[in-house]
Amino acid sequence: MSEVATKRISDRAVKSKTKRTWNEWFSILDEAGAKVPTHKDVASYIYKNYNLSPWWSQMVTVTYEKERGLRSKYQRPDGYSVSVSKVLNCSVDKLYNYWADDKVRIRWLDMNDIKIKKAKQDKSITATWIDGRTTLEVNFYKKGDSRSQVAVQHSKIMVIEEAVRMKLYWKKRLQRLANMSE
Repeated sequence: MSEVATKRISDRAVKSKTKRTWNEWFSILDEAGAKVPTHKDVASYIYKNYNLSPWWSQMVTVTYEKERGLRSKYQRPDGYSVSVSKVLNCSVDKLYNYWADDKVRIRWLDMNDIKIKKAKQDKSITATWIDGRTTLEVNFYKKGDSRSQVAVQHSKIMVIEEAVRMKLYWKKRLQRLANMSE
């Protein structure tokens, strides 16, 4: 069984929402020639011809692409994207400050070259990574008075090996941030 098959939504769940199993969807899309059109074309085809919601049209399309080797792990239309999240024992405003304040950020990130493009106090930060082309979307969530969660999505990475490396990088950095916040 492939890695995709072990991690995708179960046949039972997909059938209850779409009236078809994965193998039925794969057969339908193979017969429709879905290996050639773009992702957008396939999702649109499913949406228009099978009356699925936009979310389920995307889910079926992405799973098909992964199953048929047309899309690899972390791949998106604009490159690869990885995400990591961590719950920390600190308030959301303190957590936000660890990211927003240049002097504090350098203590746990070991660099100060990210360029913040947009920030919403205690909610989110959008930034350009030090390479000047990949992007960060950082979201903050309150988990009580003294706990909060940070979710980092690093996108537009052009090489899968770099995406895998950045996922590990962010896991380590968020752990370091968690240690610093306690």
